[in-house]
Amino acid sequence: MITRRQFAALAAAVPLSAQGGLTSEVVEFVVRTRYDDIPADVIELGKKSILDSLGLAICGSVAESGKLAREHVKSLGMSGGRATVIGTAMKVPSRFAAFLNGLGIHADDYDDTQLAVARDRTYGLLTHPSATSVAAGLACAETAGAGGRDFMLAYQLAVEVQCKLAEASAPRHYEQGFHSTATFGTIGAAVAAAKVMGLDAGKTARAIGVAASSAAGLRENFGTMTKPLHAGRAAEAGVAAADLARLGWTATDKVLEAPRGFFRAASGGYSPEAIDGKLGKPWTFASPGISIKPHPSGSLTHPGMTELKRLIAEHKIKAADVERVDVGTNRNMPTALIHHKPQDHLQAKFSMEFCFAALLLYGRAGLREFTDEVVRREEVRRMIERIHFGVHPEAEAAGLYRMMTVIEIRMKDGRVIKGKAEWGKGSPQMPMSYDEVAEKFRDCADFAGWPAGKSAGIVKMVRGLEVVRDVRELAALCGA
Repeated sequence: MITRRQFAALAAAVPLSAQGGLTSEVVEFVVRTRYDDIPADVIELGKKSILDSLGLAICGSVAESGKLAREHVKSLGMSGGRATVIGTAMKVPSRFAAFLNGLGIHADDYDDTQLAVARDRTYGLLTHPSATSVAAGLACAETAGAGGRDFMLAYQLAVEVQCKLAEASAPRHYEQGFHSTATFGTIGAAVAAAKVMGLDAGKTARAIGVAASSAAGLRENFGTMTKPLHAGRAAEAGVAAADLARLGWTATDKVLEAPRGFFRAASGGYSPEAIDGKLGKPWTFASPGISIKPHPSGSLTHPGMTELKRLIAEHKIKAADVERVDVGTNRNMPTALIHHKPQDHLQAKFSMEFCFAALLLYGRAGLREFTDEVVRREEVRRMIERIHFGVHPEAEAAGLYRMMTVIEIRMKDGRVIKGKAEWGKGSPQMPMSYDEVAEKFRDCADFAGWPAGKSAGIVKMVRGLEVVRDVRELAALCGA
């Protein structure tokens, strides 16, 4: 049991800036920031991620997890409400729309990712910021009849707070099992909901207090339906937290920095220099940036997949001519890409071997390749046997915070083709344009059998979201 002296020492170890109020600093940033305070380039970058998220929610609506989650919500008697379940004709209360849409956005593991900058941040990425931020923000904005600017402001604040908190967290948080999209995403969702609801500083602090106590999600569930459930539950919990605070619910006003608070309990501490005075300075979208995925698989596969696609095109590689492929990364990447012989499409998303096999066999690795039928094909299984994934000294030396991937392909004719990459397509270093994101959106919508006319309307409306007077116009396009 901790003694009073030990508790006092823990309190003293918390930075003075935090004792002055990290939670208070976050709250002040959320309450005082206005739409016009956000740089124009940050707004435009955010639009790409919003459009991306809507497309993912549409294709996520036809995933088995989406169908089961809707059955669950219906069984609770929650059908009927003012918020749209994207991709369906279903309307539910805002917290359940946030749940279903957050789950849908993350269902295919195709949503955007935050890049870390600190050298001790494993993998160089931290959280999927838009799944919870869009789901919570849109559900509340639609319910309130808020405008496009109001929605984008709430979304930007949620992403910024979520990402800066994740960046500041001690690496133990992720390394020892927490899924940061589930944990920090809950706080981000509460921020989005609180901003749309117009909560004052006191109630916003309480919303964050409730959200931090609701945050949970374990990485052991990667490769199952429970991973996207994390995003859905985080979005729902954030909305519920803000709604409780709006009604007068109480919670601590120092939940982030307190010795028995969120960072101490969930991470063992945090780096104040990563967040103190850094909110919006610069905005995360501006630096280090947010990556939009070109493939529906774990982000750690993307540098290697981007490089493999380049090598296939440059050397005209055919799968039948490949004898062996060696893929090397740092030692921590295989702890997330844990499925070396995947049995279904969910496991395949965390299988470097499957991702490479799909590209070699079919020249692409999209939604149509990440299906149980494709994963279980005999030709895929045979190709996977020729792909060997492990640790490479060069990637290890580059650092755990980077995603360097080293590739060596041995051809049956004796050629050895080599490549390496640190960044994938869609990263800030190799960004997608709005039109490229729109193409991904249309592919997601087409996968779900969505009408092309509706897709075109959503692409156009998001591009000019700042002039949309009522977000219900956008939500209507997103509903069946």
